[in-house]
Amino acid sequence: MMAASLLRRDKKSTAAHLKADLKRTDNSSGLRQLQELLDSVLHPERGSEPEALEWCKWLLAGGDGFDEFCRTVRSYDNATLCGLVWTANFVAYRCRTCGISPCMSLCAECFNNGDHTGHDFNMFRSQAGGACDCGDGNVMRESGFCSRHRLKTGENVPLVPRDLLLMSEMVLPRFIITIIQYLRDGYTEPESAADRDLQKVLQQLDLHISFLEELTKMGGAMRTVLTKILTNQQTFKELSMGQEENVYAKRSYEKYLSALKSSGLVSVEEKGAGAGATDTPAGAGALSLLGATAAASLEDSSKEEDQDGLQGVGQRKRVKLSSSTKDPSIMDTLKHKCFLEELLFWTIKYEFPQKMVTFLLNMLPDQDYKITFTKTFVQHYAFIMKTLMKSHESDTMSNRIVHISVQLFSNEELARHVTEECQLLDIMVTVLLYMMESCLIKSELQDEENNHHVVVNCGEALLKNNTYWPLVSDFINILSHQSVAKRFLEDQSLLRLWMSFVSFFQGMNLNKRELNEHVEFESQTYYAAFAAELEACAQPMWGLLTHCKVKETHEYTKTVVRYCLETLQMWFDTIGFVDEPALNQLTFHLPLHRYYAMFLSKGVKCQGLDLDSLLPDQEMLMKIMVHPLQIQASLSEIHSNMWVRNGLQIKGQAMTYVQSHFCNSMIDPDIYLLQVCASRLDPDYFISSVFERFKVVDLLTMASQHQNAVLDSEQERPMLEGALTFLVILSSLRVHLGMSDDEILRAEMVSQLCMNDRTHSSLLDLIPENPNPKSGVVPGSCSFEEMLSAVADFKAPVFEPGGSMQQGMYTPKAEVWEKEFDPIMVILRTVYRRDVQSAMDRYTAFLKQSGVHTGNPWPPYKERTALHPCYKGLVRLLHCKTLHIVIFTLLYKIWMDHQNMSEHVLCMVLYLIELGLDNQVQDDKVEEEPCIEEHCHDSWFPGTSLLSNLHHVINFVRVRVPETAPEVERKRERERERETPASTSSESSTFGQNLREAQVFSLVAERRRKFQEIINRSNHEASQAVRPKSSSSRLLPPGSPPQLVTEILEIGESMLSLLVKLHQKLSGKQNSLSLSWLAEVDPAHHAHGDGLTAIERILAKAAARSRHSKRCLQEICGKVCPPIPPKKNSPGDKKSMDKEERRQRARERQQKLLAEFASRQKSFMETAMDVESPETDAVMEMGSAEPLDSEVLYDCVICGQSGPSTEDRPTGLVVLLQASSVLGHRCRSDTPKRLPTTDEEHIYPEDTCGAAHDVRLSLMQRYFKDSSCLQSVSIGWDGGVYVQTCGHTLHIDCHKSYMESLRNDQVLQGFSVDKGEFTCPLCRQFANSVLPCRPGRGMETGAWHAPSNKSMSTLVREVEDLQEQLGIFPAESNLSKEMESVIKDIKNTTQKKYMDYGKNPGSPDNDFLFMYSVARTNLELELVHRGGNLCSGGASAAAKRSCLNQLFHVLAMHMRLYSIDSAYNPWTRLTQSTHSRDTEYCDDERPEVPMLFRDVPSLLIIFILTMPQPLRKEHFTCVVKVLYSLQYTQALAALSVRFSPEERLAWSNTGAAKKNTPNSDKSWESLLGHVISELTKAKDVYDTSSEETLVLSSSVWSPQSIEFSLQQFCLPFLRLSCLLQHHLYGDSLPGCLVEEEFSLLAGCLGLAGSAQSSAACLEWNISALDLISQWCSEVIALSNTPTQQSVSLLVQDPQWAAPRLLHLPDNYNTIFQYYHRKSCTSCGKTPKDPALCLVCGAFVCLKGHCCKQQGVCECVLHSQHCGAATGIFLLINASVIIIIRGHRFCLWGSVYLDAHGEEDRDLRRGKPLYLCEERYRVLEQQWVSHTFDHINKRWGPHYNGL
Repeated sequence: MMAASLLRRDKKSTAAHLKADLKRTDNSSGLRQLQELLDSVLHPERGSEPEALEWCKWLLAGGDGFDEFCRTVRSYDNATLCGLVWTANFVAYRCRTCGISPCMSLCAECFNNGDHTGHDFNMFRSQAGGACDCGDGNVMRESGFCSRHRLKTGENVPLVPRDLLLMSEMVLPRFIITIIQYLRDGYTEPESAADRDLQKVLQQLDLHISFLEELTKMGGAMRTVLTKILTNQQTFKELSMGQEENVYAKRSYEKYLSALKSSGLVSVEEKGAGAGATDTPAGAGALSLLGATAAASLEDSSKEEDQDGLQGVGQRKRVKLSSSTKDPSIMDTLKHKCFLEELLFWTIKYEFPQKMVTFLLNMLPDQDYKITFTKTFVQHYAFIMKTLMKSHESDTMSNRIVHISVQLFSNEELARHVTEECQLLDIMVTVLLYMMESCLIKSELQDEENNHHVVVNCGEALLKNNTYWPLVSDFINILSHQSVAKRFLEDQSLLRLWMSFVSFFQGMNLNKRELNEHVEFESQTYYAAFAAELEACAQPMWGLLTHCKVKETHEYTKTVVRYCLETLQMWFDTIGFVDEPALNQLTFHLPLHRYYAMFLSKGVKCQGLDLDSLLPDQEMLMKIMVHPLQIQASLSEIHSNMWVRNGLQIKGQAMTYVQSHFCNSMIDPDIYLLQVCASRLDPDYFISSVFERFKVVDLLTMASQHQNAVLDSEQERPMLEGALTFLVILSSLRVHLGMSDDEILRAEMVSQLCMNDRTHSSLLDLIPENPNPKSGVVPGSCSFEEMLSAVADFKAPVFEPGGSMQQGMYTPKAEVWEKEFDPIMVILRTVYRRDVQSAMDRYTAFLKQSGVHTGNPWPPYKERTALHPCYKGLVRLLHCKTLHIVIFTLLYKIWMDHQNMSEHVLCMVLYLIELGLDNQVQDDKVEEEPCIEEHCHDSWFPGTSLLSNLHHVINFVRVRVPETAPEVERKRERERERETPASTSSESSTFGQNLREAQVFSLVAERRRKFQEIINRSNHEASQAVRPKSSSSRLLPPGSPPQLVTEILEIGESMLSLLVKLHQKLSGKQNSLSLSWLAEVDPAHHAHGDGLTAIERILAKAAARSRHSKRCLQEICGKVCPPIPPKKNSPGDKKSMDKEERRQRARERQQKLLAEFASRQKSFMETAMDVESPETDAVMEMGSAEPLDSEVLYDCVICGQSGPSTEDRPTGLVVLLQASSVLGHRCRSDTPKRLPTTDEEHIYPEDTCGAAHDVRLSLMQRYFKDSSCLQSVSIGWDGGVYVQTCGHTLHIDCHKSYMESLRNDQVLQGFSVDKGEFTCPLCRQFANSVLPCRPGRGMETGAWHAPSNKSMSTLVREVEDLQEQLGIFPAESNLSKEMESVIKDIKNTTQKKYMDYGKNPGSPDNDFLFMYSVARTNLELELVHRGGNLCSGGASAAAKRSCLNQLFHVLAMHMRLYSIDSAYNPWTRLTQSTHSRDTEYCDDERPEVPMLFRDVPSLLIIFILTMPQPLRKEHFTCVVKVLYSLQYTQALAALSVRFSPEERLAWSNTGAAKKNTPNSDKSWESLLGHVISELTKAKDVYDTSSEETLVLSSSVWSPQSIEFSLQQFCLPFLRLSCLLQHHLYGDSLPGCLVEEEFSLLAGCLGLAGSAQSSAACLEWNISALDLISQWCSEVIALSNTPTQQSVSLLVQDPQWAAPRLLHLPDNYNTIFQYYHRKSCTSCGKTPKDPALCLVCGAFVCLKGHCCKQQGVCECVLHSQHCGAATGIFLLINASVIIIIRGHRFCLWGSVYLDAHGEEDRDLRRGKPLYLCEERYRVLEQQWVSHTFDHINKRWGPHYNGL
């Protein structure tokens, strides 16, 4: 009842009243009233209305206004942390110099207020959201705090008065329970409701949660209150269950309980099954149970397998695993004790709504809250992951989860606390296991029937969508804290759990080689597999390794290694592995092997552990080496196209395996592991295994032919190259065997730079990081820059002539190529095989350039770092008989030209020999013991040392060859010879002896026996298992046609002699090595060169290290003879001309052809385009060689014929018509406008040329006759049509058929044929029309040029007569049709609004204006391109390709159709004094525009275009003279207005005095005086001296300054006239100094006069003063125009500065910070993709639908409005510039580069960017010269969507 009465009162007084009540000591009545009020206001069933919120606000404020209350509370804020929370896509900063945790981030404000100069920071776009860490000493160093959070503000904040927050403490609990009841109420389980719309519930709550968020922002005082409420268990108990009488609350509580039921990891049904296990005491003991069960389940399953077949291995395991965790509570349903816990619960249920997440995070600056919240979060962890797995929006949800967890777990204190108190590690590992168990399948590796191993299924959504990443990322995050990692490494049961987790990934994504047909569906699961191994296995591994770097932690390493071996052993057992890997199977995923390898490596390198103490027995090592070796061989198979039927994805896997982000977690550990095995196992066994795995055993025979059971012959060569290269890598790579971190970094850097020049960022990316990518720290990152400057030179970004943008690049220094280029490292690191070739080509180029070697060099041999003592055994690999036999055989085969040998094989063989010579085995005594049964090929070589085996001669070898082989033929011949009695008996007897000596070289049988013994010795049971069929049977493949026969070959060579013979063979000389050669050799000289150099180097080393070798060498060199190659008897031998050589020749041929093409092209360009020769007057005159008066001949670039252009078959120029507003954007001042970067700065568009002309025309149209106005100005400043050509011509009919063919062409073009666009068939320049050339002579020559002696008045009359001639309509011909169509094209080029300026659109006057303005625009633009003046003369490139001559004729033909009515013809008003005209006006008709207001260049163009063509030059000159007088008078009038009244008086007197002197009409003083006196008659022309005139006249005018300004005023007219004359008559334009420009141009135009004065050029045909008076009287007669306007029309200034783009700030951040959050002017929102117009500074939404008009987006609209369809936009969020040209657009590139000269598109790296002036100049230049279309290549249609 009372509540109702309270509700009726106004809120303010109620709140004040209640607050007063509650302040009393006995506040029970107040409490009761408040509760009742709240019951009715916050009644859950009333919905969340704003009304309830209003009440809460008033109540909290207790009578004050809410804003006032907020301010008061804020003043008590004691927080020292910033804690600003942001969501995805927010721009934040990260400073690595200041960060302690790699996840540290700062908001822009704190970053800018801190001092980070010189730090390693970057700006980034938040992926998942985050919070500002400023002020948090656990996450960042204090030096990086901003000025606000550096002071410990908390200390001097006064205490909060008790009654301030009294109401809050009472009201808020009720408010929060209301929210919770909503959430309970609105929630429906996914199963029960089909239309489950959680979003709806959340929208209703939006206001409530926003209110809570507002409260958190009030600062520390309010947060403390909220924390108390959220964590108070008592309040929760009272409110959560609901009191007895509250039915609603009861119901909502039941809903909540049912929702809780499903929150455990094990659902209730499963619990029954595992109940026995759950009862075990919760303690460490229980975990050993898990290990046992895991192991048992593996063993059990092998026993039970027979009974229950294959049903669900995964299932059975899962139940066991989940029921035996250490702490049952991880699995159990949740119980909640406070609001915070239930709020988090619902946040999870509703899949982390953004608002809730932000609220929960906003509270984090409160320390008590932080701890409670972290514990709550951990308690819900399993439930979070369970929800995540079911979620449909798992991506968004993952981001929100990480947004929270990264704030909690980056803090080491907190992470340690939770690990100790809440078993965080156990929870994480258990949950990870649980997660992966949901997608296990049976592994098919090895023996498919008996494999009991389970692996994750990479096709499952969980892996494909990376759903596990939030979990893994949290895990990696907490392992980065030492204290946490230590606990993990000490807890053996956890390690065991972890290993079983890792083993789920061992052998996943198995590939089986397709042998018959191509696989139908290429699965892309390998992405998921590689990502999973990297994220879930490798990164935690690197995280743990960072804590195993010091001696003190060596126990940890030992433990991990022990568990790895244990798990590996279990794995071998479960997959049923005996000794041979299954054929044609390949998995790239062996995380267990890699854990083992990396911990071994770290233990030996950093902790000084003894390697042998960590290694298992020989048998285990043999097993361990099998799978990594299988991968290496398969890589080779993939590159040899043996897996081609598996599709492209298998190549993708091979590339990913070696790619820079994966190599240090995949291929490097694999190779290291193989190196460890090689150093500990018997070398003969190891080498033979390698060749067998690579399937090239059958190839290693001395016979010239053999059969290979497993390879096709074209695969043999690449596989052999692969095997040898692998051995070289294995024996020479030192990354884990003794190199220091700096050496590794250097080697990596050099190998990347040698492949290609690199940008700084791509180098950072390509160099494998020392793991944990989160940290972004490269090994010894401080030394990255130092190392880079040590090995590379920086090439600044330059421009290529084509206009393509270069980035700043790093290129290797010369000494790096000389001493450090390491082809082996390059081969190991290349993703694409072409990069190896690229490195070699660059190396070759360097050697040529520095003159070291000119031929084709071989990869250089590089000395290696010394081996770590532990790995000395690796050297035995190079000193074992098996390898020596292989080397010997291969040298022999290469010498004999057997097929499938190649230069690369020889290169690798020599490399191995040289490695052997450089790495001697120390302890020789072991070698002496004869162990015959072990080495059965003893008779090949006496010992194992390479040095002594080099000179061992091998005489006979027994081989097995097919019957058809040449060896058998030769033997038969010998048999036949032997039958003749003449043969001596001694020969046959030696044969008998040799039979016993000769050896069958069979690696396979050898290795088989040895392996058998080892296995039999170690365990007898294994040998009972099913054996794969012994592969020695392969030697006799069943049913192969030719039988194998044993033959004996006579060899009689040693390795040394073979090397010498190969040297001869390579050099092509008989005695290439003389005896004296050895004496003078110097190994240092032989570092670079080809095969010869390599052989010489090896021989020199051998001779230097052993006297015996030296002796043998001298003998061999004494008696060498050329080899007898086998008879060429099979076409197969032609193949022996090695492919490389053929490629090389093809390459040379191609080079030759290209060079020839280039020279042809060059000569063509010179003739066609006249590129360099500055032939001044040949403008379009192609046939300059013919006599001048003959017709011009044109070449058609389509049909190739040459001929004149005729009426019937006209020729045309290829042109591009484009609308342009460049002229309109010119300003008066030379300095460009600045881009505004603060709210105070603005750009004013009023002072541009386009705006000024628009104002002028509309002013005229207000007072004067429309038709006259339209002849008094030019338009086309904005949206004028610019015509440019590439200078090529074609027949118009050829062009039509060319367009037809383009139309039918299906290829996707970058242009639209329907709009008439095409590319020039010859030079491929973009074009869209053809301009017909008129028949007849090129220039007006001969008589047209002759100077005339006619008087001025005669000429004036002639001109008048010419104008009177009516336009004759040309006869209907093809030419005239084409001209019509071009005019149509020109009109269609620009928009309607740029053509209609008349009062009645479409009138002839309007058309007329448009036509002559086209001519004006093109002349003006050419002037701009020439730099705004004609000082540079005629050799300007622009003139070479100008089409103005042709354009003029087309326009003239069109304009002759309008004859000017003689009554209005301005010519008469220019040349005669007329008096009687004034009376003719009717009153209503407006007057014509006075001559002094008219635009003189426009008149010039009108006259020229309307007179019959061709025009004689004398008439042209006459027109120019007459118009110059007018221009000059205008100059005087404009000048006189700028004088002060006193000066005006003075000058008018001076003028009057001079009037009567002779030549007074050529002195400016008299004319100026006359103008002043005339204009003084007009009312107030001079009286309106506005302020501006005063400003101008502050300086006194001297005769010099007057002369100068008159010249400046007339110059634009003279320039245009001169250009016009140049184009019409071919006159040359001589160059000159700027000061001489006026007199020079006057001379060119034939204006008489000396250089002294501008007036001297005047030539009047009637009295000057009369004419001037007449012109002035026209102005005086304007009684009805306000004077102000007429003055402004009088003072026209024809000078404009060159067009410029806006001036941009130097630092990109200035632009970014101001514009990226700025709201759009038209729609008021902050655009998603903001853009800036660089021409006028407009701020627009790119692609924004908000600003669309008629389906056209804002950028396109703006480009039409501002640039007549050309727009240049800077995209704020990407730092790149896009160009819009008509219906197409292209990405131009960026004008902002970082310190390393690189673009940062999309601001991905976020490094500071600076303006690159050169690039900006290039952009501006392309804009002014209209060459975007030609220079930028990648255009696409934008469909109005930008």
